[in-house]
Amino acid sequence: MRTLLVSDLHLTPQRPAMAAAFTRLLHADARAAQLFYVLGDMFDYWIGDDDLVDPFHARIAAELAGLAASGCRVFFMPGNRDFLLGKDFARAARLEILADPTVADLAGTPTLLLHGDTLCLDDLDYQAFRTKVHTRQWQQQFLRQPLEARRRIALELRADSRSSQKQKSDEIMDVAPRAVEQAFRDSGCTRMIHGHTHRPARHEYCIDGRLCERWVLGDWYRSGSYLRCDADGCTPESWD
Repeated sequence: MRTLLVSDLHLTPQRPAMAAAFTRLLHADARAAQLFYVLGDMFDYWIGDDDLVDPFHARIAAELAGLAASGCRVFFMPGNRDFLLGKDFARAARLEILADPTVADLAGTPTLLLHGDTLCLDDLDYQAFRTKVHTRQWQQQFLRQPLEARRRIALELRADSRSSQKQKSDEIMDVAPRAVEQAFRDSGCTRMIHGHTHRPARHEYCIDGRLCERWVLGDWYRSGSYLRCDADGCTPESWD
């Protein structure tokens, strides 16, 4: 069984070339897969499922639904940009929303799937922000506001995040080794796949005598990419 995984697409009408590349992927290589996973940050930001009125968002949902109609199961795990994506979008896109983390059987190998932001324990400011925006109270208050007010807040948060990142070291914004080791122990898996850090690579670990591998998915800012997993293992593929 062939599986394709992507993350950190950051789709937005302001970057039409990458949206077009993603659409081509859904019509090409993804049609040869049985499982297709988006591990967070499919959109640059998501302010609520009522924003499906936006033609761009409706088109992406329709393209995903087309992939599902072809016989490929489509899964989505919320990221730090689109954690408000919910049941209405899932219904329109014919996808299944996954909890973070999730253990999935990929061609016979139990694999721990995450977006990746929960592994960045040394970024204390971000973890505090993440805790706040994942509370039911914050989300209800946010979603009660008009669409345009929510969009303005999202753009302000993005600007604040970019400014904050310029003052943080690469080490702080990367995964914490202790978090990775604990995730392997808690899950019992020997393979982990995540995105978020935008540092595509394969890492090896020895955890309690077990050889483990961690795959990091690339972002879709300058070019596209995906990870293909089957009975022979995982292979990173570029996509332009």
